[in-house]
Amino acid sequence: MSDNQKNWPSLDAQYLWHPYAPVNVEPPPFAVESAKGVRLKLVDGRELIDGMSSWWCAVHGYNHPVLNHALQQQMEKMSHVMFGGLTHEPACRLAEKLVELTGRKLPRVFFADSGSVAVEVAMKMALQYWQARGDQQKKRFISLRQGYHGDTLGAMSLCDPDTGMHHLFSSILAQQIFVEAPACRFGEPCRDEDFAPMENSLRKHQAEVAAVIVEPVVQGAGGMWFYSAQYLQRLRDLCDELGVLLIADEIATGFGRTGKLFACQHAGIQPDILCVGKALTGGTMTLSATLTTQSISETISQHPPYAFMHGPTFMANPLACSVALASIDLLLESAWQSNVQRIERGLQNGLAPCATLDKVAEVRVLGAIGVVEMKQPVDMKTIQSAFVEQGVWVRPFGKLVYLMPPFVMTDPDLELLTSALYRVLAEL
Repeated sequence: MSDNQKNWPSLDAQYLWHPYAPVNVEPPPFAVESAKGVRLKLVDGRELIDGMSSWWCAVHGYNHPVLNHALQQQMEKMSHVMFGGLTHEPACRLAEKLVELTGRKLPRVFFADSGSVAVEVAMKMALQYWQARGDQQKKRFISLRQGYHGDTLGAMSLCDPDTGMHHLFSSILAQQIFVEAPACRFGEPCRDEDFAPMENSLRKHQAEVAAVIVEPVVQGAGGMWFYSAQYLQRLRDLCDELGVLLIADEIATGFGRTGKLFACQHAGIQPDILCVGKALTGGTMTLSATLTTQSISETISQHPPYAFMHGPTFMANPLACSVALASIDLLLESAWQSNVQRIERGLQNGLAPCATLDKVAEVRVLGAIGVVEMKQPVDMKTIQSAFVEQGVWVRPFGKLVYLMPPFVMTDPDLELLTSALYRVLAEL
């Protein structure tokens, strides 16, 4: 290997700009040479147990032979073809699979590139639906505080306007309506006082609200809060009563992360529009989808401009659709439910000691999600390196130190992961 090949990590500081970071970030990013199973191999030879599933998407771990094979097979046919005026088998098969998995009540599937774009698509669907029905007033959305729905302009307008990451852009974002996050915890009933902020706001703004958007059961990057499934049931009933659409953002929670295949299933409800992404391809390629009802799709299609006005260049990429099909089959053919339950027990046991630390506010676990909420924000420069020194990859944000392991993680690796997290927090 030439010196140039060996020194490629030095190019990072010269050319790259990483997410949520300044240029020339210090300490510099850790350089990954390869990944297999639940381990990341750094160029210096160290191996890290991945507690993040690469931002929650690599549910099968890395370099899985089944997913690799799906890519290789599809590549021999075509890696991409435009979706305007053309179609192909992987997209058709994947759409059919998604419709089946979500109960057949959302029979129209629109593919996109990322979670943020799936949310943008959902917003545009809701707006265009009401315009097609001749209702020009319904132009705003109700969203929960502590919510996170993406980093593009439309999606940003739905994120918490005060504690979220996007307050710098507030002057140019569409002004949405925010209500307090549910106080009722997962597994508990939703009392009248828990639901009152949403009910009062929705009744007050009914005439101007196109849709309510929520992350079902689990609020992800906005706060890692787990709330009552009964809240969703009451919200579905109220939306039906008032004639308001309900959008479920399952980009982070879809495909088993909470212990159900989709988090909406905890409540037994069906949204009018559903967004999925992240684990859709098992973390192999970027792909998302927005599913909706026959009524919404037909209403938009039967009124000017007689089409849904959106079209990503790489929409329904055949490689991504093929690997998504393989990933879904791999998940469904595995003992994923018992694996998630096993990981839940391991997280509960492994993170319980963190609750004894003075600097910890709370520990909470749901499915394959473990959260240690600190009393104060962590110092990323210090804590990230400390985790790497312990042989694990954990990426906290704000006050939240959390784990979302791949579903294939073994009990011994999970114990190593949680004990390393405890040691780092204890030594802060």
